[in-house]
Amino acid sequence: MLEILKAAFYGIVQGLTEFLPVSSSGHLAVLKNWFGLEFDDAVLFTLILHLGSLAAVIIIYRKDISDLIANFVIIIIKIFTKRFKYKKLNQDERFAVLIFIATLPLVIGALISSRIEFLTERTRIVGLFLIINSVILLFSDGIPKGDVSEKTVSPKNALFVGLCQLIAVVPGISRSGMTITGGLLTGFDRRFAVKFSFIMSVPAILGASVFKIIGFAASDNKITGVSFAMCLTGLIFAFITGVAAIFLVNVIARKKNFAYFAVYCFVFGLLALIFG
Repeated sequence: MLEILKAAFYGIVQGLTEFLPVSSSGHLAVLKNWFGLEFDDAVLFTLILHLGSLAAVIIIYRKDISDLIANFVIIIIKIFTKRFKYKKLNQDERFAVLIFIATLPLVIGALISSRIEFLTERTRIVGLFLIINSVILLFSDGIPKGDVSEKTVSPKNALFVGLCQLIAVVPGISRSGMTITGGLLTGFDRRFAVKFSFIMSVPAILGASVFKIIGFAASDNKITGVSFAMCLTGLIFAFITGVAAIFLVNVIARKKNFAYFAVYCFVFGLLALIFG
């Protein structure tokens, strides 16, 4: 029963912090270091939690994502038939290209993340980055209103947001916080900045999951420490809280109220610095 409760707790933390601009990696690292919230097969269980978060964003943005996949296939066909010209693409096809461009920096991120993974064991360093994250969130509330939307977004805009996402490989820096802030800095209106950020999270979470699967398959670990009940519990709670978090961020971002999250990150980061 204790393991089930622990799985539920991890699912709630993952679902909320994956989409709220407070850093899921930072929270999981600090909580693990403080309370020893660990599983024998942590890689497998973390993968399950990520799939729960992924399901949440796919359900909410199902139409956008299904259109994205369809248009991506069309673009590949156009490339192989030598009919690809960016200026002649329709709006939906261009959006697929832009999401691809925004995702490109994650290739570099995958290389960096493996080299800085040791930072998750340094609670005070994670706490410092959480405080930096709070400053970024406060800054984002003061960014002037933009007017860039689906119709006017450019490859340059998309690449800038992708580079901002790259910064979030550091534990304690929020992926959603960085991509929404990056979108606002490059002129996105607040609604589009949130939408672009969450749709970008699909390839980001998928990519992280693929790396975890490869790493797990290449290891000699056997699945001995995580039961089916624990996996199912974590998956369900990550999905439910992920859906709630996405709706909450949509409401708060439009009202320029990231200050609430900034205060929370500052306090949590300060506690991490003090108690280590």
